[in-house]
Amino acid sequence: MLRAVATPAAEEIPRHTDSYFTRTRRIVERFGDCTVTYAVFMRRPVVSAPRIAIDWLRAVRGDAVSIEVMHPEGAVVGAGDPILYISGSFAELAELETILLQKLGPTCVAAWNAWAMCLELPHVPFLAMDARHCAGTEMAEMMAYAASVGSRAAQAQGAKGFIGNANDATAHWFGANRGRGTMPHALIGYAGSTVRAAEMFRETFPEDDLTVLVDYFGKEVTDAIAVARRFPDLAAEGRLAVRLDTHGGRYMEGLDPPSSYAVLERHAPHAIRRYRSETELKWLVGTGVSAAAIWRMREALDEAGFPRVRIVGSSGFSVEKCRVMADAKAPLDLVGTGSFLPEIWSETYATADIIAYDGVARVKVGREFLFRKNGARTP
Repeated sequence: MLRAVATPAAEEIPRHTDSYFTRTRRIVERFGDCTVTYAVFMRRPVVSAPRIAIDWLRAVRGDAVSIEVMHPEGAVVGAGDPILYISGSFAELAELETILLQKLGPTCVAAWNAWAMCLELPHVPFLAMDARHCAGTEMAEMMAYAASVGSRAAQAQGAKGFIGNANDATAHWFGANRGRGTMPHALIGYAGSTVRAAEMFRETFPEDDLTVLVDYFGKEVTDAIAVARRFPDLAAEGRLAVRLDTHGGRYMEGLDPPSSYAVLERHAPHAIRRYRSETELKWLVGTGVSAAAIWRMREALDEAGFPRVRIVGSSGFSVEKCRVMADAKAPLDLVGTGSFLPEIWSETYATADIIAYDGVARVKVGREFLFRKNGARTP
């Protein structure tokens, strides 16, 4: 069930807003209120994700505020194009700007990132694993919402998109009651072996599908095959997956630079026969979870007789990394990622400008582009 984020409450707003907005409210109350219209926009292209901001605005001001959504949830919005027009009492709206922008900008940028990565790998489902990287539970709610918006926008264009997330609290944004996941590295350390960790999980959750991390001991291929042999029924039914999360300080088991190039030469030679940046080359044939590592794992599983064991990729799957993986046709069955979180936080800064006072069009010089595009200057 979808829930609004209604914090801070109305009585707490003065403590959380910029003080000059509170001073403005007091001045307006003294010299006479007026009706204003705000244009709210972003300085970069985004995907419209205004629901949390709007729900909060409704929660603290009710129907006294008029909200016109210019770009519906999931629509691509150009830089400087108003997402919302908000009209109402200046005294009632003045203090809301700080908090409203906090709830709008980051979600719109994260939604763009989620949308873009889903389109880069349209045949691969995604799992949102962003919560651990968020600055608190409110941000986690916003980012899960953003991923769901970007996902639905991509699904409308034929992509599989996000099929769930990693925790219960925000699973509702993906139409679920629970988060998804099986085991962290800590469980494997506790068990003492990858196979034993898989056994413990299976004994505790006998009805669940099984996804096993295979990089803990640096024996990704060996441990993946060992787990498949231990659970041949799950492997044959397509209910077993191995998750590659090899860190960037080493190569996956059995790989080095020459062998990584050789793997891609066998499966995606076009990917390494054009100019590549240093970062792109690392994602293709370098350390960590590279396209070569994913292809080599697929080879090894197929050679061992486990063609239905699925491969989950994680570790830094940003829009750019997804694009490289798509170019290399990496055989991924699922991507776990939190990398739709905005990397450059300054890009998330939303802006609101008043463009009309009591119906008279007025905005600071240079922001005339915020007036409505229907030919009328007065909102």
